[in-house]
Amino acid sequence: MTAAPYVSIAASGLLVPFAEAGVLEVADVQVARRVAHLYKEVSEVAVLGLALTVRALRLGAVCVVVDTVAEDVLATLEQQPADPLPWPPHSDWHEVLSTSALVTIGADGPGTRPLRWVDGRLYLERYWSDQELVRLELLRRATLPPPVVDGSRLERLADDLSSGDALPPGEANLQRLAAVTVARSWLTVLAGGPGTGKTTTVARALALVAAELGRPPVVALAAPSGRAAARLQESVRQVVERLPIGEADRAAIMSARASTLHRLLGWQPGRRYLHSGENPLAADVVVVDELSMVPLSMMARLLPAVRSDARLVLVGDPEQLAPVEAGAVLADIAAAVEEPAPARPAPPLPLVRLRHTWRYQGAIEVLAQAIRDGDEDAAMAVLRGDDPAVRMVVLDEGGHVSAPELSRTRGVAVDAGIRAVTAARGGDVDAALAALSTHRVLCAHRTGPYGAAAWGRQVGQWLAQAIPGYGSGGEWYVGRPLLVTRNDPDIGVSNGDAGIIVETPRGPRAAFGTIPPLLLAPAQLEDVSTLHAMTVHKAQGSQFEEVTIVLPMLPSPLLTRELLYTAVTRASEQVTLIAHPDAVRQAIETRALRASGLRSRLQGD
Repeated sequence: MTAAPYVSIAASGLLVPFAEAGVLEVADVQVARRVAHLYKEVSEVAVLGLALTVRALRLGAVCVVVDTVAEDVLATLEQQPADPLPWPPHSDWHEVLSTSALVTIGADGPGTRPLRWVDGRLYLERYWSDQELVRLELLRRATLPPPVVDGSRLERLADDLSSGDALPPGEANLQRLAAVTVARSWLTVLAGGPGTGKTTTVARALALVAAELGRPPVVALAAPSGRAAARLQESVRQVVERLPIGEADRAAIMSARASTLHRLLGWQPGRRYLHSGENPLAADVVVVDELSMVPLSMMARLLPAVRSDARLVLVGDPEQLAPVEAGAVLADIAAAVEEPAPARPAPPLPLVRLRHTWRYQGAIEVLAQAIRDGDEDAAMAVLRGDDPAVRMVVLDEGGHVSAPELSRTRGVAVDAGIRAVTAARGGDVDAALAALSTHRVLCAHRTGPYGAAAWGRQVGQWLAQAIPGYGSGGEWYVGRPLLVTRNDPDIGVSNGDAGIIVETPRGPRAAFGTIPPLLLAPAQLEDVSTLHAMTVHKAQGSQFEEVTIVLPMLPSPLLTRELLYTAVTRASEQVTLIAHPDAVRQAIETRALRASGLRSRLQGD
């Protein structure tokens, strides 16, 4: 049996083989043992259920599906156990959980126990409560009496705003439909892939709302990360500048400052927020971009904080990776609406999915569509084709690639690095930040030979060989690219934000791509690393001219369709994929496993 790197000495009974097989980590075991002791639970099956639920949360799932837990857990392991694990039979799970002191049975019982068992799913009580709050708030907002609008005027203005859209004959203008939906609804879910015009639609919707209000609206723009918020703000401003609307409305919309969700809600020490149902946001319209990155717990804080008479617009791509933390709210909403349960109507959630791609055409769009559809052969045909926008560097059976094959990636990385360092040394903050978006190496893993750490070292060596003095001058050398690794609302940076050390009249400063750029003294930074490569998860919400994607050799539980789709769609001009063909095929055929009950609860199950 393959041993885990660390096995808790507190593991006993049924927990031992699962800990030794690497299924349960130390924290899973310790939490389960401690809580079981507090509730005087002696059943090993119940304690295993608690440990597996804690583990599921750590891996991003909201719950454990009891009847499929064995298959679901084994699918997440990098190495399968040498010996079969002693999984309790289904009858034991049901008998024990239905009588355990740890478990509340059903959706209506009081939340006084650490676990809740509903519809065959086992939750930690806190996450069940968050899921129910999100479900009820979504349905409440969607079923409120709609805003009173002047329908004729609204339709005329919508026609004016979309008059320049060059759509193929017969194709519905879904951007127009979505903008009108925002004006007519208290809740709108706007779904679509990169380049489908989500931000353009948001800007037009804000113009329609301003016309209906008869006054400049108070607008709040937000996203999970600082970089995503900055992109949202800049994109909305660029569109609004060109819209045929009144100057007062234009000024109000353009003055809206985008922020992270933590900052929008007024994060305070102790994990509390200033804004809630008792103290809601003042905004008339709240737009949340990159919703695929928003975890369940944050949605549970956000929804009550939006006034009932304010429009809430939730924007994102359901096909992207789910958040690092637990939940997949956007994917659950989209699935509930677009794939209704048999003999049940779809929930009354206003969802519009944009499909026409405006940002890129050709090979990148075809590749992204093939991945999204799970069509391995179509994807491999694009990767092996002759379109210069997409190229594949094949790893051999040993997982190696020759130096000549990497020459183009090295050239692109060095060119981008030279531009970034030159601008940083010259004190040109905007140019230095812009150069960071030219090229990025994206990896599935953090560690290992195909991980971000190893590839970061490789790119760093290329830059040190090409740029005189690069990397010298201490920890905070000018031109050092930075990646924030933990949220720090006190100074305004979020996990995944990218920055660079630039020279200023006051000495070196860390510049981050907010609007205007955020400049921080290096001493203010605690959790940052050098950014020469990053994981695909960290890249969500970002856009680059060119990406180099590195996939690991088989087996890897991180190789999923969502990961590859997210990586490919970070690029606007060029994609290079470094991978073994078998890894590409496995990624395309494997959907990410993330257990959640939100979809079925929205559908009324």
